[in-house]
Amino acid sequence: MPVAKKIVLLAAIAVFAGMSASTSAWAAAAEERVGAIDPQRVLFQHPKYEQTLNQIKNIADQKQVAAKGEIDKEPDNNKKAEIFQNMRRSIAEEEQKLMQPLFKEIDIAVRTVAAAKKITVVVDKTALFYGGQDITDDVVQELKKKNASGG
Repeated sequence: MPVAKKIVLLAAIAVFAGMSASTSAWAAAAEERVGAIDPQRVLFQHPKYEQTLNQIKNIADQKQVAAKGEIDKEPDNNKKAEIFQNMRRSIAEEEQKLMQPLFKEIDIAVRTVAAAKKITVVVDKTALFYGGQDITDDVVQELKKKNASGG
């Protein structure tokens, strides 16, 4: 077989294989079920959100009072700025530490609802242009159910 015919034959095989793989990818994508949530609404409706927010506010108030006392005693403006930055960093760390369990519960609730509805992909509602199933209310209900049962 001449070299040119071999090249054409190999190219045809490659194109056919590529089309076959592409068709398989499209078939797999067609089987994906997409869910969407409004993460902000889920967080705001979390049963423990208000309580956690109050804890964060109390900690922030305490740290601000302590920092103000230190700043008032400090004559050096650079050190005052450092005290202020340390206070802000400390408040942010406390906030992250207190919010982390809520984020974990939300993640578990999303996974639970998605599994129950046979949804394979869940995205932020704002990132979804078209299609998908909104499961925000279902996730909120799952969070309420878990928190009512002590979970």
